Amino acid sequence: MARCSARAADAGGHRARQLSEINEMNNVKLPPDVEFYEDIRLIVWRPRGLVNKVALNKIITVLGELETMLKEPFNRFSDTSETHEVELNFRYVIHVSLHRRLTHAGHAPVKSAILATDSTLVHYARLLALLTQGSSIKVQVFQGRKEAAQWLGVPLELLAAQPPAANHSG
Repeated sequence: MARCSARAADAGGHRARQLSEINEMNNVKLPPDVEFYEDIRLIVWRPRGLVNKVALNKIITVLGELETMLKEPFNRFSDTSETHEVELNFRYVIHVSLHRRLTHAGHAPVKSAILATDSTLVHYARLLALLTQGSSIKVQVFQGRKEAAQWLGVPLELLAAQPPAANHSG
């Protein structure tokens, strides 16, 4: 049986495919900070605390696996509002940006909205946007959820902040 977060079930009827269903169908393991809304083709990543190479590698792996399994494009929303520490460097962000640009070449265009208020994350997100210009990944950095929801064409409720206690339940 599919599992979804309680928040997702209330968000305009959209349901997030969660860990158990994704595993059963595609052998893709979603970390607890990731939700996938198949009906509107949107993946949501909500890192908390520290953002470092390990965190980025984890979401990049999930993106690659979903892109391979689903074969259809999906947009992305990264909510970095609950991150409090960043351990990255420009060289690594450039490497990741170019890697994503190359691995997504030839795919249908997708949008990647990044909600960032921390100045360090804003700079890295803008670097990602710059390095993916002209590719099939359109990156935009936002400081508000409403603008991100409008750009992605999704209900604002799906991008609303998730309380720390709201884990995935079924």
